[in-house]
Amino acid sequence: MLRGFQTVFGAFAVVFLLLPLVAILPLAFTSGIFLNYPIPSFSGRWFTELATVGVWRLAIVNSLVIGSGATILSVVLGTLAALGLRNGILPFPNLLRTVFLLPMVVPAVVLGVGLQISLGRLGLTSSYIGVILAHTVLCVPFVVVSVSTALQGIDRRVERAAASLGASPATVFRRVTFPLALPGMVTGAVFAFATSLDEVVLTLFVAGPNQRTLARQMFSTIRENISPAIAAAAFVLIVGTLLLGALVLFMNRRRRRATV
Repeated sequence: MLRGFQTVFGAFAVVFLLLPLVAILPLAFTSGIFLNYPIPSFSGRWFTELATVGVWRLAIVNSLVIGSGATILSVVLGTLAALGLRNGILPFPNLLRTVFLLPMVVPAVVLGVGLQISLGRLGLTSSYIGVILAHTVLCVPFVVVSVSTALQGIDRRVERAAASLGASPATVFRRVTFPLALPGMVTGAVFAFATSLDEVVLTLFVAGPNQRTLARQMFSTIRENISPAIAAAAFVLIVGTLLLGALVLFMNRRRRRATV
């Protein structure tokens, strides 16, 4: 009885979460100019608009550039932080772990104001570097969590065995620690990239007109003129997120097979 109730509740929860997506995504293929049903006919005109209209094309390119930069930087910093917290190199590890995770719980507006003031003093507002740094602050916690989880699953005896056979610390990290922690790094990178693609508030605070991302362009379009191009952009974001999620599942399955 309890298991049946849990199944029904879980099914309703999934439907509740997916129903808004199912309702909006078909509108990306409408031939009309309004977001309404019934759809007059199906067309790819709004995807063509994303690829040809200057503001949308620039927004997509900016999202890829900023997302890639923030992902690379957050993976490097988050991995180093996770290694430091694991090996006891950093003092007060529990306090530092809390500090690294603060961007996940601090309100985005508060974080945006602080980053705007900090980057403004450095002269980095309205620049690609400034936006990448702002997104990196938001993405690092996801990398720290995923890499820390992967490092906890590594048997330290394997590393000690490699060291006892004459391997230097750098060799141990390159040949043992890094390959075993790589799935966690990939997972963190995926979450970091998806977070950067979806971020609006920080971008509003630190970006200029030339750094307008896809999420910010969607936000501006909703305020100025509701167009089915928004649904097409949402379709691109959702499909991209699903592909990234599939990559994570593939990496985790590959890791489990290698472990077995």
